[in-house]
Amino acid sequence: MSVDACGCAPGSDTAAGQAVDARRWWQDRSVLIPLASGLLLGTGWVLEWTGVADQAPLSAVALAAFWGSLLLGTSQFVPGALRMLLVRRRLGIGLLMTISATGAVALGHVEEAAALAFLYSIAEALEDRAMDKARSGLRSLLSLLPNSATIIDDDGTPRQVPVPSLVPGQLIRVAAGTRLATDGIVRTGHSALDTSAITGESIPVEAGPGDEVLAGSVNTTGVLEVEATASGTENSLTTVVRLVEEAQAEKGKRARLADRIASPLVPGVLVLAALIAAVGSVLGEPVEWVTRAIIVLVAASPCALAISVPITVVSAIGGGSRFGVIIKSGAAFERLGRVNHLAVDKTGTLTRNQPTVSAVLTTPGHSEQQVLTWATALETHSTHPLAAAITAAAPGGRHAAEVVELPGQGITGSVENRRIAVGNPRWLTSGPLARQVADLEQRGCTVVVVHHSGQVVGAIGVRDELRDGAAETIAALAAEGVGVTMLTGDNARTARALATEAGITEVQAELRPEDKAEAIAALRRHHQVAMIGDGINDAPALASADVGIAMGATGSDAAVESADVAFTGEDIRLLPQALAHARRGRTIINQNIILSLVLIAVLPPLALFGVIGLAAVVLVHELAEVIIILNGLRAAGRRL
Repeated sequence: MSVDACGCAPGSDTAAGQAVDARRWWQDRSVLIPLASGLLLGTGWVLEWTGVADQAPLSAVALAAFWGSLLLGTSQFVPGALRMLLVRRRLGIGLLMTISATGAVALGHVEEAAALAFLYSIAEALEDRAMDKARSGLRSLLSLLPNSATIIDDDGTPRQVPVPSLVPGQLIRVAAGTRLATDGIVRTGHSALDTSAITGESIPVEAGPGDEVLAGSVNTTGVLEVEATASGTENSLTTVVRLVEEAQAEKGKRARLADRIASPLVPGVLVLAALIAAVGSVLGEPVEWVTRAIIVLVAASPCALAISVPITVVSAIGGGSRFGVIIKSGAAFERLGRVNHLAVDKTGTLTRNQPTVSAVLTTPGHSEQQVLTWATALETHSTHPLAAAITAAAPGGRHAAEVVELPGQGITGSVENRRIAVGNPRWLTSGPLARQVADLEQRGCTVVVVHHSGQVVGAIGVRDELRDGAAETIAALAAEGVGVTMLTGDNARTARALATEAGITEVQAELRPEDKAEAIAALRRHHQVAMIGDGINDAPALASADVGIAMGATGSDAAVESADVAFTGEDIRLLPQALAHARRGRTIINQNIILSLVLIAVLPPLALFGVIGLAAVVLVHELAEVIIILNGLRAAGRRL
C-alpha cells in the first residue's frame, strides 16, 4: 500500500474508492473518529473554561477527555507515519506530527497535544473526502451503463445477459428510454439518441442504419438493433473512466515540486528542532527551549504544501471530465494552462470529415435536381470517396447501364438510353460554367462536371464543411491571445479556403505525418504549443506537442493514446473552455503554493521567539490546510 506525503494511506483501489463515495460523511469512519476526537477535546475545554475542572473528580474527567481526544486523533495518522518510516524508510509529515504530539505529552501539555492530533486528523479526513468528491463525478459515469442488455440470438430469440459478458458482434436490442450498454453500429431502426451525459451535446443525435452509437447514450424513441463493436467492459465510456483514473495517479510538475520541497524539509525541520533544543538547553532553560523546539517542529510542517497541488489537480481533472474534457495527467493539466499557441488539423477537427454537396451549377434548360439525378445514377456504382456525398444528395436515382469507371478521370454510363459522363474538370470540359467552377475550387470545393449526350449540363461542388462553431472558436482563442496554425495533408488551395472561412491566417498544407511533427517542433521554439487532431496521421504531432489533444475520445486509437487530453465529443467549442479551465486551475495551484510557503516562512520564527504557543501554531497551521483544500476544490468548477 502506498503512503502519501503526509504519511497517510490512500484508497487501495477503485472499488474501495467507490464505496467511500457512496458513504455520507456521518457513515465514514475516517471522519467520525476525528469528529469524536474534537468532541472530547471540546468537552475538556468546556470543563476547564467554566472552572468546573478545578474540582478533583471533574478534573480527572477533563484529563480523560483530553487523553481520549489525543488517542482518537493520533490513531488516524500515527500508524501510517510509522509504516512509512519502518517499511519505506522515509520521513513523512505524519512523523513530524507524531513526534510533536509525543513531545507535548512529555512536557505535560496533553491538551495541546490533543488539539494538534484533532486538527491534523480532521484536516486529513477533509482532504480524503475532498479527493473522493473530486473523483465521484468521474466514477458516476460508470452508472450510465445498464446492468443488463437484451441480445438477439442467431435464431431471433431475445434474451437478457449481464453487460460485462457482451462481446463484439452480438446484436443488441435497445428499447425506447433505455441506455446503450456498449458501443455499436445501428443495423435496424431509427431514433434520436440523447448523448448529453457522454459528449455534453444538448441536442439529440439522429441515428439510423450504419450510424455509430456510444455506450451510455439514451434511446429516446423507437427500437434499435445495434451490433456491438466493443465489449461490455472495454468501450468508449469505460475508456474515458480509465483515462481519467490514470490521470489522477500522475502528478504535475508543481506536484513534484511540492514533493521535492517537502522531502528535504521534513528531516531539515527535525534537525533544526534538535539544534534549537540542544543549543537553547545549553544557553538557557532546557524545558523552555525543548518546548519551543517542539512548537517549531509543528510550525514548519509542510503538509499544507504537500496537499496544495494534488487536491487542486484532482479536482480540476474531475471537473473537466464532467463537461467532456478528459485530461490524462496532472502534468498535462498544468501544461495546458500555459498554452499560448494551437496547431489544428483540418479534416475531422475543423471540418466534419463528411464531404457533402455544397453547390450545384446548371446550364440553361436544366435543373439542379436533374443534374444530381443523372450524376447519382452513375455514382451509385462508384467506389470514389466523393460518390457517397453525391448519392446522399439525391437518393433513389435512376438506373444506369454500361457503367465504366476511369480511375483519376471519372465515370460514364447510359441512363434512359442517353450517355452520361461525370468527371473532373481536367477530363470533362466545363464550357460556360468554367468561371463558376474555378470559383468553387477557390472556395475549397472538389468539383465534378456532368455531361449529358456530350453536352455540359452542370457541375457539382463537394466539400468537407467546417464544424459548427469553428469560426467562433478561432475568434474566441484569438481574443484570449492564443495563436492558431492549421496543419493539414490536404492541398494548399482547399486548406487556405477553409482556413480563411474559419479565421485562420497561418496555414501549412500538404504535410506528411512526420512533417506535422517537425512543424510542431518549430512552433515550440517560441510558444507553448497544443496540437489537436483526430487521425492516425496526427499521432506524431500530438506526441510532439507540449499538449496533444485528441478530437473525440472514441476516435483513432493512435490519436487518443498519443494525446494528453481528449474530448469525449466532437464539439470544437470545448477548446477555449478547456484552456480557460486549465488556466483557472493553474492560478489556484499558484495561490495554494504561495500560501503554503508563507506559512512555512512565518510560523517557525514566531514559534522560535516565543510569540505564539503550540496551540496557536496548530490552530493557524491546520486551519490554513482547510482553506487550501477548499480553495483547491474550486478548480472543479466550470466558469465560462
